[in-house]
Amino acid sequence: MMPLRKRLGRGLSAVLCAVFVVHWFAADWVIRTVAEKQMANRLADDGYSLMETLAAGEDDRVTFNGLRISSVYSRPLSGHYYQIKVDTQVYPSPSLLDFPLQTIAIGPEQSRVYHLSGPGQRPLLVLGLGMVRFGHRINISMAEDLSAVDHDITAIRIAYFGLTLTILICALLLLGWDVKRSLRPLILVGGELEQVSSGQRQRIDPDVPDEIVPLVKEINRLLELVVRRLRQSRTAIGNLAHALKRPVAILFSMAEQPAFQDYPELRRQLQIQSEIIHRCIERELKRARIAGDPHAAAAFNPRTELFALKKILRSIYSEKRLDIQITAPDQPIHFDREDIMELLGNLLDNACKWARQRIDVELEYADPLVIRIADDGPGCGEADAGALILRGKRLDESVQGHGLGLSIVWDIVDSYQGQLSIGRSKSLGGFLATVYLPRHR
Repeated sequence: MMPLRKRLGRGLSAVLCAVFVVHWFAADWVIRTVAEKQMANRLADDGYSLMETLAAGEDDRVTFNGLRISSVYSRPLSGHYYQIKVDTQVYPSPSLLDFPLQTIAIGPEQSRVYHLSGPGQRPLLVLGLGMVRFGHRINISMAEDLSAVDHDITAIRIAYFGLTLTILICALLLLGWDVKRSLRPLILVGGELEQVSSGQRQRIDPDVPDEIVPLVKEINRLLELVVRRLRQSRTAIGNLAHALKRPVAILFSMAEQPAFQDYPELRRQLQIQSEIIHRCIERELKRARIAGDPHAAAAFNPRTELFALKKILRSIYSEKRLDIQITAPDQPIHFDREDIMELLGNLLDNACKWARQRIDVELEYADPLVIRIADDGPGCGEADAGALILRGKRLDESVQGHGLGLSIVWDIVDSYQGQLSIGRSKSLGGFLATVYLPRHR
């Protein structure tokens, strides 16, 4: 779908352009109408001046004095003409020479403005006056060449078109700026949503224009609902798993009862099923934390957390005297703390189990977030690498554990739409796990 900014810009620009075209034609019509009105007023003055010279002769003929009006009517083809028609007799102005001016008849005591073609096919504006004097029907037609006026009007048109076009361009630029300014609150809301997504904030600032207040309120309500539902889900799963621990312990104890000595197959099945239930409980207890969402997460400092985790693991595996080297940024990162600590804890716990002495931990806060954990243990071959992330899969059954660590790591990585790579460390020669987690999803 077309972006809202473009849709608003195109729609308003089309309206402005349509207004510009209509306005320009209207202004052009007004300019020409005003010019012709002024010309018609001047012709009327000359026509009435000529009308006042009408007189009746002794032979019932009507006479007039053309010298009472401007001498421009006497110069040949001056562009100013008149023609008097008494009944059927026509008296043209000297400026017409022999050009027959085809005027139209005007009723008594009427006037009319119209256009004709004059000498040389030049456009004329004609004012016709009709009257009855001395018992005769008289028409006076006053005409003026429009060529000079058309030239002036064209110049005005061009100047006015340039002016209005400049105004239109400025209006379009101002419109684009105003649309961008008006949509800025939505852009800011989008930026705040990205910050919520990356864990930098917990909700959207409600100080927004009235039109998008309901949207922001609804988003904030949904964020609070997600946090509340997630907390309830974690609590419920944790409570259920803890509640099942005691019955499972009883099942393990029952499987060791002497009564089952005569039923070895039944004992074996009871132990196997109890072990499966125990694994599910352990898994769900960890998944309660894996379900964390960075939308509701606070930032944490990986360097501080890793050194605390290092201290705990060295205490657990004190018999190995492990050298754990950590490279991590001393700054807040915006991922769910429980997710990343669960991931780091499982990978480091696995490394501590198999390492002889040295473990390297490297965390690079980029996009994506990169975590590398390598040890100097026996490692694994390429054929075994893919099997390690399978649920409960263990390559060495002699080492204590349920084989859930890497499977849980894979669940966390998958929830972030990231990647998990397992192989052999070139520097230490042992196991290498590399995790890529996108910062924006």
